[in-house]
Amino acid sequence: MLLSDQDNWDVMKSFFAEEGLVKQHLDSYNDFVQNTLQHIIDEIRGIQIETPVRTYDIKFGTIEVDKPRVVEVDGTVRSVYPRETRIRNLTYSAPLYLDIILDDDGKETLECVNIGNLPIMVKSGLCLLSNHNPDELISIGEDPKEVGGYFIVNGSERVIVS
Repeated sequence: MLLSDQDNWDVMKSFFAEEGLVKQHLDSYNDFVQNTLQHIIDEIRGIQIETPVRTYDIKFGTIEVDKPRVVEVDGTVRSVYPRETRIRNLTYSAPLYLDIILDDDGKETLECVNIGNLPIMVKSGLCLLSNHNPDELISIGEDPKEVGGYFIVNGSERVIVS
């Protein structure tokens, strides 16, 4: 049985009301952060660094993404929300940490190292907006109807087109 044009629109409206337009982006990003990043690190396992004196074996452990933050000029570190990053032309990102194990003649040394910053998708599991109800979002100056699914890079909203 074929659906009429009106039935097709009703089905589409129902789907978008239930799932939204950006759910696949958010789900994909959340899976990348929660699973794929660690799988990549596990696959690489580590590296060898050769120096004129000897070769060092470096193993990679757990990778972790912290919460979005900004480091001010005076060195102060604090949480940052998407609105502020837009206004100040900042990137909405969070530090990425990797446990590195140095094998030095059987003696292993573990160190957690900041290996860079990861852009945070607005409204993803890592986004600070995902932890607030609409009233709280209004009180901090954010849009309570924000759907997310994009990044903020140097204050500009950027979408990945699939």
